[in-house]
Amino acid sequence: MRHGLPWTLAGVVTALMLVACQPQSPDGKAAPPPADAPDEAPEPPEEPDEPAPPKEFTGDLDARGTEPFWALEIRPDKITFTRPDPEPPVVAPNPGVGVDDGQHAVWSTTQDGRTFMVSLAHEDCSDGMSDLMYPYLAVVTLGDQTFRGCAFKTGQQPREGGK
Repeated sequence: MRHGLPWTLAGVVTALMLVACQPQSPDGKAAPPPADAPDEAPEPPEEPDEPAPPKEFTGDLDARGTEPFWALEIRPDKITFTRPDPEPPVVAPNPGVGVDDGQHAVWSTTQDGRTFMVSLAHEDCSDGMSDLMYPYLAVVTLGDQTFRGCAFKTGQQPREGGK
């Protein structure tokens, strides 16, 4: 019987360990979870479909270009693109800013049946006609035409080059 005692004791200890790991109700069945336990494991928060644009691309922004000359204003309610006469200004509701390839802020809509898209990238930019340096590179697409230039936050004048 000496050999049976350690085995029986080991078996009892193992059984107690298993029982201790599994909550049970008085009838020996698995116990229900505590009342404050969640029904299911919480799901991880959803990742946004696309990254949020950097905060530097919020607020009023202006852009301008040369050869040909053009100007652009981005405001919370609209985007206005102007060129010298006789071209009429293009005014479109602001669709909100998105992100293209994680690096460019993009506003994209359709105006008068044409694609109207503005893309800004944080990159030093020279207008080619002055010593001014702008903080953003701008590309405006209007239908099949593309205009390149520089952009800045409204009210923050471009700086002299090299300073």
